[in-house]
Amino acid sequence: MADITGDQRIQSEVLEGLATAVNHRRWFVELALPYLGDNPIEVGSGLGDYALEWAEHLPRFTATEADPDRLVQLKERLADHPSIDVRELLLPATETEGNYSAAVSYNVLEHIEDHVGALRSMAELVRPGGRVILIVPAFMFAMSRVDIATGHIRRYTKKTMRAAMTEAGLEIEKLHYANALGLIGYYGATSIFKLAPKEGPMVKVYDSLVLPLTKAAETVVRPPFGQSVFVVARTPR
Repeated sequence: MADITGDQRIQSEVLEGLATAVNHRRWFVELALPYLGDNPIEVGSGLGDYALEWAEHLPRFTATEADPDRLVQLKERLADHPSIDVRELLLPATETEGNYSAAVSYNVLEHIEDHVGALRSMAELVRPGGRVILIVPAFMFAMSRVDIATGHIRRYTKKTMRAAMTEAGLEIEKLHYANALGLIGYYGATSIFKLAPKEGPMVKVYDSLVLPLTKAAETVVRPPFGQSVFVVARTPR
């Protein structure tokens, strides 16, 4: 089993702050939704914000968390949602259930030292021909003290993500950057002004005014850079 990296208190503060970025979350919910199938598992559900939105569209959903304290919070929050199962999961793992339609994981892989092993573990949770769907932070130049405090070991490019997926034996179906203006804003906030992306006026203004324009533009043209890398890969049939 891998260690959980980063300060869990700071991680929770950042998660709580980003929970207010409703438009951002809904955009990223929409990105994964066509590939989830009928019974996906989320690796690293945090406080359950994505799980709640995805589960509205699916007959069954499994949310997981590695941190024991956050797992308790997750179970409490999702207790009134019978279509959502909640379980503990830490990757890389040795189990090979293979009965989920997809494994989706947002902003988790960058915390794991053996990220190729983690990808193989995700693939083993999925049926043959199912999908592994990820969002990870992009570009090492944007690595800030916020990244380090929250346990980020790396940030990705399309090239490094492709290499990790290939080494894990997965076939990439979709790979692109997302949220170009978000990368500029994140770099300015965390590297220049030394701020953390917590709840506040800056997050609200960005989410309500800037992000809808970014989403609309990127629906037409994929940008050559972004705050995140989005990838969908198929498991071997």
